[in-house]
Amino acid sequence: MVQSVSVLDPTADSPAAIATLDVGGMKCAGCVGAVERQLKQNSGVLSASVNLITEVAVVHYQPSQLDPQQLANHLSERGFPSQLRQAEDDTFKALSNQLHKTEALQQQRQGLIVAVVLILFSGLGHLDHLGGPHLPVISELGFHWLLATLALLIPGREILIDGAKSLRHGLPNMNTLVSLGTLSAYFASCWAFLVPSLGWECFFDEPVMLLGFILLGRTLEKQARHRAAAALTSLLALQPAIARLIGRAPGSQGIEIPVAQVRVGEWIQVLPSEKIPVDGLVVNGSGAVDESLVTGESLPVLKQPGDRAIAGSFNQSGVLILEATRIGRDTTLAQIIQSVAEAQTRKAPIQQLADTVAGYFSYGVLVIAALTLGFWLTLGVDLFPEVLSHSVSYASHGAMGAMASMPTSPLLLSLKLAIAVLVVACPCALGLATPTAILVGTGIGAEKGLLIKGGDILERANKITTLVFDKTGTLTQGTPEIEHYQLFSAPSPEQLLQWAASVEQGTRHPLAQTLVDSAQHQGLSLLAATEFHTEPGLGVRARIEGEIYLTGNLAWLAQHHVDLTPLADAPTPLGTAVYVAQAQTLLGVLTLTDPLRADAPATLEALRQRGLKTILLTGDRAAIAQVIAAQVGISEVYSEVHPQQKVDLIQQLQATGEVVAMVGDGINDAPALAQADLGISLAGSTEVALATADIVLMRSQLADLLLALDLSRATVQKIRQNLLWALGYNLITIPIAAGALLPHWQITLSPAIAAGLMATSSVLVVSNSLSLRLRFSR
Repeated sequence: MVQSVSVLDPTADSPAAIATLDVGGMKCAGCVGAVERQLKQNSGVLSASVNLITEVAVVHYQPSQLDPQQLANHLSERGFPSQLRQAEDDTFKALSNQLHKTEALQQQRQGLIVAVVLILFSGLGHLDHLGGPHLPVISELGFHWLLATLALLIPGREILIDGAKSLRHGLPNMNTLVSLGTLSAYFASCWAFLVPSLGWECFFDEPVMLLGFILLGRTLEKQARHRAAAALTSLLALQPAIARLIGRAPGSQGIEIPVAQVRVGEWIQVLPSEKIPVDGLVVNGSGAVDESLVTGESLPVLKQPGDRAIAGSFNQSGVLILEATRIGRDTTLAQIIQSVAEAQTRKAPIQQLADTVAGYFSYGVLVIAALTLGFWLTLGVDLFPEVLSHSVSYASHGAMGAMASMPTSPLLLSLKLAIAVLVVACPCALGLATPTAILVGTGIGAEKGLLIKGGDILERANKITTLVFDKTGTLTQGTPEIEHYQLFSAPSPEQLLQWAASVEQGTRHPLAQTLVDSAQHQGLSLLAATEFHTEPGLGVRARIEGEIYLTGNLAWLAQHHVDLTPLADAPTPLGTAVYVAQAQTLLGVLTLTDPLRADAPATLEALRQRGLKTILLTGDRAAIAQVIAAQVGISEVYSEVHPQQKVDLIQQLQATGEVVAMVGDGINDAPALAQADLGISLAGSTEVALATADIVLMRSQLADLLLALDLSRATVQKIRQNLLWALGYNLITIPIAAGALLPHWQITLSPAIAAGLMATSSVLVVSNSLSLRLRFSR
């Protein structure tokens, strides 16, 4: 997918664009680093981010300097088959195909069968070395030569070719290490087989077992990756392919058409047990709709005329007639899928370090293997001559740990140790540590009604120390009601409301919607208004019948020189006051009250119990702000603040070392949401707030803040566990494979056991990430 976007790059001479590429052939984090380096080497590339799990590369580039197809060709030539996602392609269909490839699943099953067969036959051939019976043919050396040869030529062929190609381009990867290990073991055994006078042992079982464990590990790893992507797969499956289009006349017959062909404004019929194909407004009928997979709301929601329905939700009962309001990529479901997919390509800062280390990992392993070979071939046997005569754990005939009693030649010993080093090293675990945890974490979030827009956001959320809350629509329900009319120059409450609603129809603030809805409910028509101007945090101005009308707070009216003398003797409103004026004349005041969210007090108390600081930041009057703050237990309150003042306050908090999350929902909150370390908004907020926020609570429940923080903490904990395991595993096993324990304890790793450990390491990392689901399954 190629689209123009704005990128803050002072050196750019034209707007940058984003290219999305599907990249194949990546086996480990070393491959990720190699692909990123290859992309960044191209002139015109500003940045590149590659995800091992989703096999996607996102590249910011200068269109004037680069054709993105060149990037795909460049990677393909270097062993990473790539293709560019075109703008006209259905991104979600492409992602769905990637996650649901029947061919890939079939290959996994075949790989599992091949791996089991290789391990089984190699193991059966060495039962006699473990005290078992001697099996005819299978125990013969010629059979093991044939098995090793076939294993390298058939299931191992792809590994060998890819390893050689990567090495030729100076980009060694996991396949390079495996190829060097298996070929070294195979050719050494062939030499011993052809020249028995050397007295070397033949260990054809090593490359067979090695390939068997590699294939087994990769198969289990791929299956685990698919399970990790289950949440996104579920979202993709929600989109129905067909919609039933009907006319607007009563009794119109429907016709089924592809969802992609539905247009805004057309009527769609949804029968019981069908999925809703587009976002729409219910115009007829009623029924219970299950929105759980879209919003995380567990209970069905009753939909009646006037209610909004979400694409992908499930109509449980009743026939619904919808007027399509959002189609295709504009639907809520499509935006959720897009956000989740993009989140999985955004790296957490901790992953940047892991990918950098893994990118050079293979070079380091090659050096260590060469040093191991050289040391034991020269100094090692001179310093520790007993290792050539003592039994060691890798066995002379078997790969499963039988003890050897015959002397070992220095070259053979050195070769085996070097092979073990090549095979036991596991950059895959290091590369999988972060993206698998992020994939599972963002997927769980999507299932629970949390739209988390990136892995970096999960990491930031874990560091939050202060939460700043807006009041209207955040701590309160955002559906205020008119409680009191105060008239000055207005002839009647109805006339005052009509003027106010006519001006407020030009904005999307919750108070504005309340005035418009109240006017319509009372049968008052909205007057024709023009020249709308909204000043966030202050008010709205419009022209009606040639006159300027104002609605907003006192500061807004004072800014327009409205005569506020009538307020001198008037009682102070006990709710949110909306002042209405015509030119410089004060017409009246509408007092609105906004009920507190039911879960707000308990949520804020839980946040404080976790040691988090809470602050109320609102443009409303001090008296109202203090009442709300007292109800939720907030002691630090800032009232009557403008949007820029909200930004200034957050900057002040950040300057003192606080990591700040801003929770808001209005246009006036957007600058503060952007300034905060973490922006959080609720579903139903303004489009600007939703676009600016890093996390969106799709169920519009403030209590989901706790879930978001818990999920963040748990995901970051899994990432740390994975990285600790990946680093610790390599730090421990590589020295053992190199023979560190051989002189004193006669212990080392056979190449086959090393391969088994390497495969197990990757599977454990992915499985540990998947265990997140157990914690959040309730």
